[in-house]
Amino acid sequence: MKIIQLETFLTNAGSRNYLFVRLKTDTGLTGLGEASLKWQEKIVQTLIHEWVEDRVVGVDPFDREKVIGQMIRDQYQGGSTIMTAISGVEVALWDIIGKACDQPVYKLLGGRCHERLPAYANGWYGGAKTPEDFAERARDVLHRGYRALKFDPFGTAWKTMGREQSEAVEAIVAAVRQGVGKEVQLMIEVHGRLSVEHAIAMGRRLARYEPTWYEEPVTPNSLDLLGQVKQALPFSIAAGERLYTLEDFYQLTKTRACDVVQMDLAHCAGLGVGKKLRRWPKCRILVLLPMSL
Repeated sequence: MKIIQLETFLTNAGSRNYLFVRLKTDTGLTGLGEASLKWQEKIVQTLIHEWVEDRVVGVDPFDREKVIGQMIRDQYQGGSTIMTAISGVEVALWDIIGKACDQPVYKLLGGRCHERLPAYANGWYGGAKTPEDFAERARDVLHRGYRALKFDPFGTAWKTMGREQSEAVEAIVAAVRQGVGKEVQLMIEVHGRLSVEHAIAMGRRLARYEPTWYEEPVTPNSLDLLGQVKQALPFSIAAGERLYTLEDFYQLTKTRACDVVQMDLAHCAGLGVGKKLRRWPKCRILVLLPMSL
């Protein structure tokens, strides 16, 4: 069996675009993967056709480890764009392999480990401005069955937080906690925008609301800074969403710079790399799945 064609499909879902990859084989089987990268889908699409396509067409899908390994080796500048292109193809190869074996891919990866997996709601607070807005939207999320919510209360904060800005952030978190009760998990997102000093100060201020984790409180590119925040606060630190290679994740787990490692399979070379990272026991691994899965 050989790959004979690679196609990409750029789609729109209102507020953003999504990019999908479809591989066709000479046996008629097809495989679908996702290569979305927020606001960069056209760039990824160009890379897929100009750099990835020639490395995939003509190969046996079952040689996935070799094909993906060579692309990871040969990419030079690296980063999210090329790794997203590789990830989309890797997932599509698994899709073909599963169909060829007449088995769901999770069985080929080692089988089922859990009967059920918890999910948290994200993006539910769009358009909210006041603490009351956040609380109202949070209650709506509970009505849809979620018992964990992630949100960014920091607005346009950058590095430092003045008194009024800090009070506004706390008011939002307090309103959400009061609105959903103590049993619901709250994940506080910062998007890497604070300095160590202000990330720690805000973390201590928000500790009374019992966050499940504090996500990217400082730039994710500095494990030293991330580790400083982790050591200073009494709750979990999450990071990893903007890392793209096994080497990056190895350093993150080796240094214990966070408690929850968030790897996005759509940007770090796909399912195979995710399985390799899962063997590292030093941190809790949170896997972010592409839409195509």
